[in-house]
Amino acid sequence: MSEATGIGASVKRREDLRFITGSGTYTDDMNQPGQAYAVFLRSPYARAKIGAIDSSEAMAIEGVLAVYTGQDTAADGLGDIPCGWLVKSKDGSDMVAAPHPPLAVTQTNYVGEPYGIVIAESVAVAKQAAEAVTTEFTELNAVVDVASAAQSEQIHEGVVDNLAYDWELGEKAATEAALASAAHVTELDIINNRLIPNAIEPRAAIGCHDRVADHFTLYTTSQNPHLERLILSAFVKIAPEHKLRIVSPDVGGGFGSKIFVYAEETAVIWASKKVGRPVKWTAERGESFLADAHGRDHVTHAELGLDADGRFVALKVRTTANLGAYLSTFGAAVPTYLYGTLMAGQYKTPNIYVEVQGVYTNTAPVDAYRGAGRPEATYVVERLVETAARELGKDPTDLRRMNMIQPGDFPYETPVALVYDTGDYEASLDKALEHSDYQGIDARRVEARERGKRRGIGFACYIEACGLAPSQLAIQLGAGVGLYESGEVRMHPTGSVTVFTGSHSHGQGHETTFAQVVSTKLGVPFEDVEIVHGDTGRVEFGLGTYGSRSLAVGGSALVMASEKIIAKARIIAAHMMETEADNVTFADGVFSSSNQQVTIQEVAFAAYVPADYPEDLEPGLSEKAFYDPENFTYPAGTHVAEVEIDETTGVVELVNFVAVDDFGHIVNPMIVDGQVHGGVAQGVGQALLEHGIYDENGQLLTGSFMDYCMPRADDLPDFTVDTTVTPCTHNPLGVKGCGEAGAIGSPAAVMNAITDALGVKDISMPATSEKVWRALRRE
Repeated sequence: MSEATGIGASVKRREDLRFITGSGTYTDDMNQPGQAYAVFLRSPYARAKIGAIDSSEAMAIEGVLAVYTGQDTAADGLGDIPCGWLVKSKDGSDMVAAPHPPLAVTQTNYVGEPYGIVIAESVAVAKQAAEAVTTEFTELNAVVDVASAAQSEQIHEGVVDNLAYDWELGEKAATEAALASAAHVTELDIINNRLIPNAIEPRAAIGCHDRVADHFTLYTTSQNPHLERLILSAFVKIAPEHKLRIVSPDVGGGFGSKIFVYAEETAVIWASKKVGRPVKWTAERGESFLADAHGRDHVTHAELGLDADGRFVALKVRTTANLGAYLSTFGAAVPTYLYGTLMAGQYKTPNIYVEVQGVYTNTAPVDAYRGAGRPEATYVVERLVETAARELGKDPTDLRRMNMIQPGDFPYETPVALVYDTGDYEASLDKALEHSDYQGIDARRVEARERGKRRGIGFACYIEACGLAPSQLAIQLGAGVGLYESGEVRMHPTGSVTVFTGSHSHGQGHETTFAQVVSTKLGVPFEDVEIVHGDTGRVEFGLGTYGSRSLAVGGSALVMASEKIIAKARIIAAHMMETEADNVTFADGVFSSSNQQVTIQEVAFAAYVPADYPEDLEPGLSEKAFYDPENFTYPAGTHVAEVEIDETTGVVELVNFVAVDDFGHIVNPMIVDGQVHGGVAQGVGQALLEHGIYDENGQLLTGSFMDYCMPRADDLPDFTVDTTVTPCTHNPLGVKGCGEAGAIGSPAAVMNAITDALGVKDISMPATSEKVWRALRRE
């Protein structure tokens, strides 16, 4: 292992060669012998009763193999797709989870919901047949507006007021008392706009059934293949786990949207047995807009109380969260435990109370999207803090600084159930101020005015909870599974290494960073380490990739497995050098005792060719480990946005963006920078451009890239990114997670800059040129 490829080195991603040369293997690149193709029958209505379905004309088309509907999946005893997190309401009652069949049986509840599947010899024939199926629908009134959902018609039988849960966290009485006595209270009504994930690779699935072995294999675009197998086995009842293999090959982005179990992959694997052939489906982009789980979509009223000196005394937040038509896999947890628990931010606010009503609407299900609850919480806190500073005539950085948790306060227990282990928030703020030349902002404002532009600067001091853990606590709070991770390190006789990880890579660079970790730990060349993931048939178990957990949890499991390798190898090395294991040291891949040395590769060969071998020691050199964190990790930082607004057109230009983040120790700075860049781009997209909009009938108005605006390169400046380091205190790598930070801090920073430039209290995301132009005209 060389310093150029070890922990801390900016090693180029080894996986990129196959990606940039078109040599990746994505699900749609795969084909199976005798494969048929699926097209789904989707509801044209947001809410409708399903009547008679006539597929006779479709079945008469040459090449059509079958048409199945929700009635068929129900008749075969397929179970509902479950929500993986149980949330309790204020009164202690369980949330109300509406039944979510793989294919709608009697009623559809959002536009694009699948209620049938057509299987044919080609995609073209399947499409033709799908158009030939006639379905009698009785359209019902749609519930679309999240703010009024609780006062609207009941969507699901037994779900009163369309309310899945009425959740709370914190001390209500104490918070209201502190607000009542506060010297100043800042209030904001906030809308966190709905987002559509739009991963570059649409979802896809190939279901296969081996009739002889009665064994299923599902190739699919999943961030979490083991969880997919568990749900399809234990809840949907496709097959027992030992008869079901999930393979998730190269995946072109996910951002959370590919964590979940969807109807489509469930239907194709079920149908593969019905037709006796592999069945393949790849989403078209229009289907992705309609049927991928969406993100965000909150309506919030928030109040921040301050004393006469400007110190925070209380924060009260009331949010209505849109869950969509059904509870998706983690849909219940995102607006509750991943949102309310982050309301302390970086500040010593002594009283906090959060209440969240999760409501059903006739829209696509809403679940985790890059950041998953943390961006929404940061947006509430940082918009409030910035607004309070302006109302009090204080510099926004000074108000933040005087309220920040200090290094000497750690470990710090917040009023909303978290214990921060470490941090130095002012260090990130100071470095961000330096990079952004905050002292020169007034001169830049004047210069911009001379050009007919308004210049504004905005800040966001965020914190997030990553590496979801520990399992016992998570399960007590409603998680359906533990939140550990597994790893296996296998040294081969010649000294090369294969690593099996339960984490899944879909853009994070695990094949590079995990190899850096293991090669550094074992002292073997970086190029001799292979990473295997995404296959339940090869990896023992795992809980996938989400919540910036891969390195902090999955990487820690690999460290533990590597330590077991070293411990066993030390015994073998001691035997080879005719000494005691306690006399043997290990460094840089070499075991030493007195003036003797053996390499770990020599030990590996001895382990597999045990001609002269320690008694009572098994041959081989392969070890497994499960790592269950004792706490979350807490990345934090300061993001600074600077904008210019054209007074004539209202067009907003992001002219500068600085991100200073504390991710703990960093394994690969280049990959970390890339993760921050991507996250910031998505956050800027939310702030300026993106918005998933339904009309009053539940029709998606932003169902294509003609209507849903994504950020492009010319919408973004060159980012300035930097780091500070306070290592995580409870995992062996001292890492915290970096994948979501850019999307967490950037929306609030950009919107704070826009409201600063406009001199207004609030403007809703996305800050389109029309909204900004109207705000300028209201002056």
